[in-house]
Order: sequence, then structure tokens, then C-alpha cells
Amino acid sequence: MDGITLGFSGLILVVVLLMLRVPVGVALGGVAFGGIWAYVGPRAAWGTLSQIPYEFTAHWTLSSIPMFLLMGYVAYYSKITEALFRTAQLWLGRLPGGLGIASVSGAAGFAAVTGSSLAAAAAMGRIAVPEMTRLGYQPGFSAGIVAAAGTIGSMIPPSIIMIVYGVFAEVSIGQLFIAGVIPGILTAIFYSIVIATRVTITPSIAPRMPALPPLSVRMRSLLEIWPFVLLVIGVFGGLFSGVFTPTEAGAVGAFLAFVIALLKRALTWSVVRQAVVETIRGTASIFFIAIGAALLTRFLAMTGLPDFMSEHITSMDVHPLVLMGAIALLYLFLGMFLDPLGCMLLTLPIVLPILEAQDANLVWFGILLVKFLEIGLITPPVGLNVFVIKEIVGNKVPLAQIFGGVTWFIVSDLVLVMLMVLVPSIVLFLPQFVQ
Repeated sequence: MDGITLGFSGLILVVVLLMLRVPVGVALGGVAFGGIWAYVGPRAAWGTLSQIPYEFTAHWTLSSIPMFLLMGYVAYYSKITEALFRTAQLWLGRLPGGLGIASVSGAAGFAAVTGSSLAAAAAMGRIAVPEMTRLGYQPGFSAGIVAAAGTIGSMIPPSIIMIVYGVFAEVSIGQLFIAGVIPGILTAIFYSIVIATRVTITPSIAPRMPALPPLSVRMRSLLEIWPFVLLVIGVFGGLFSGVFTPTEAGAVGAFLAFVIALLKRALTWSVVRQAVVETIRGTASIFFIAIGAALLTRFLAMTGLPDFMSEHITSMDVHPLVLMGAIALLYLFLGMFLDPLGCMLLTLPIVLPILEAQDANLVWFGILLVKFLEIGLITPPVGLNVFVIKEIVGNKVPLAQIFGGVTWFIVSDLVLVMLMVLVPSIVLFLPQFVQ
């Protein structure tokens, strides 16, 4: 069997294994190992298996992943970010769908200290959905708001997906982080507009707050979010001013989270244990999938499939917008069935050589990719954020209602994707100021 045929066969086998619910890391790594064995021989297969995992995990930049995860889990379990939602509720409660908009604002703030969409959805789901339901919000609408708002965690730095993408694509993680700021803010604004529009059209789905609390109460609430403000300024102020690198920022963030939790007298042994255990689990899961993807990349490179597809598409003289449309459809389709990290790492070995042949800006594409993966988190039938919220609300809200609640947000995400494709400066304006 020639290399190109073997490469295509390997990709098909990966898809079949994933459809059979084989863990992503096992599917990617297993097919890569078997493919190298079949193409080159057992000695090369065992040599690759002993070499690639070490080479990949020894990458210095990846050390920021456990540090950012630790920062997020300490902030979550010590309730550093809990006041964000209460403060947003006090200031935004009188707007149409104000509590929903407050949930979006809270999710955006939580995303800035976790880098995880699933964590943001889980945290806001426990805080915001019961409160919205208590105040008369339609259950499917309130659950849909939080499921969609959680996706902002992938876009607003520090994003774990951006770190892994930066390593694979060999682009600056600092530039990726700052490139996600404007799209992340726009996502929150678009979601807020969707909420206000829906409530204006159908007021019964979200009653307004009778009256805003006194200004003194609202001003006092701003003092309660000092831990969050200190953490964000400490991490991102130093990161974007060049005081420390993205890798160092993770360690600084974790240290600050511990110090703030200690000052709040919230740093118990239970908090430390939960945060450390969750960090170990999350890091192991991410690295296991990423190692499988690194093995698959080596296998495909041996077969010559990426170069073959890149040359074939280049010879077809495909318009860049048509190419981006095809890539968007690929990710939107795969996002219905795969978790974001697995979806990204499965496709990058094929997509990156094609984009490099087209001289595409890989920072710009990285942010587009994150947005595609965000959409996949709320797209049926396997929108992971939707299932996270379903787990929280239990039988109170049917799954179909939650998927119905996120539909408008998917439309707004697609509009933002088109804007980022047609106006690349939305993504590329800030990165020009960061090396």
C-alpha cells in the first residue's frame, strides 16, 4: 500500500474509532502506531512511540497548562470569582434580560481566570441558572444562556486551547492571547444583544427586575470583586506589558490565586486538595490527547498525505474564501461529535500545511479555529456545554429545550465568524503590539 492510501485509510480508521467512542488519545495514537508499523516497520513504530511523547511533553511552553488550570481551580473552589455574577446582576438587572446579560458578563470574567469553557459553564450554571429560574426566567432560555456564555472561556485568555494550538502551529502564544481579546468581548456583546432582543420581542421569557438597588449598594459591590481584579491585572498586566512570558504567566497566576485565597481566608486544605486533583486530571487528559495527535502528525508526515493534499488544493486555485468556507464546515461538522481539543488536534496535521501553502496568517486562523470550536460546544447532538448544564439542572429542563435556547447564540456566532473573515483586523489589530 502506498503512503497516500495508507494515510487516508488511517484517517478513516480514526473517525470510525471515534464514532465507536474509543477515547480520542487512544484512537489517534493507536492508529499512528499501527500505521507507522505497517508503512516503515516495527522498529520505527516503537522508536516513534518512545521518542514523540517525551519530545512533545518536554516542550517548555506546555508547562503553562497545569499552572493556568491550577489558577482557575483555586479561584473556583475558593470562590474568588463568585462575586462577579452578583455585581453584574446589581448593575445590569434593569436591562431587558438583565440577569442573562449578567450571566454572560460573569462567564466572561470567570473565563479570564480559567481558560476553560466547560469550567465557565459549570460554574455559572450552578450560580446563575437557579437564580434566573427563581426570578421567572423561562428554564430553557436561562439554561441556554449559560451554556452559550460558557463558550467564551475558549476565547478570552488564558485559553488552554490557544496554548496547545500555539505549540502545534508554532506561533506566539502571547499574540494568540491578545488576538482573542476583541473577539471575546464581541462575543459577549453579541450574546447580550441576542438576549435583549429576544426579551424585547417576547417579554414573558424573562421578567425585568422591579428596580435597581441604591447606588451605594452597587458601588459597594464593586469592592467585593477586588480578588478578581487583582488576579486579572497581575497576570495580564504583566503578560501584555512584557514583564513575563505566557509560560511564566501561568505560574504567576497560580501563585496569585493562592495568595488571594489566603488573604480571603478561603485557602483550606479541602480547597488545595480539590484544586490539585482537578489540575492533575485535566493536565493528564490534555497531554494524553495531545501526545496521540503528535504521533498522528508524525505518521501522516511519513506518508506524505499533508503535502499531497496541500499541493492538490493549491493546484486547484481555490479562492481563499471558498477554502475558509470548506474548513469552517469541516470544524462545524466535527464539533457536533468531538470534544474541542480532540477535534482541533485531529485536523491540524492536515489543515495547517494547506493554510501555510496559502500564506494564511496562523494567528488569525487560530482565533477563527477557537470560534469554530466554541460553536461546536453548543451544537447538537453532542454539545458538551449543553450536557454540562443538563447535568446541573437535572430533570427540571429537558435537553431539547436547552438546545433550543442556544440556537440564537449559534446564529450570532456565525455572524461574528463572517465578520472576522471579512475584516481580519478584528483579530489582528492588537497582536501587532505584542512580539
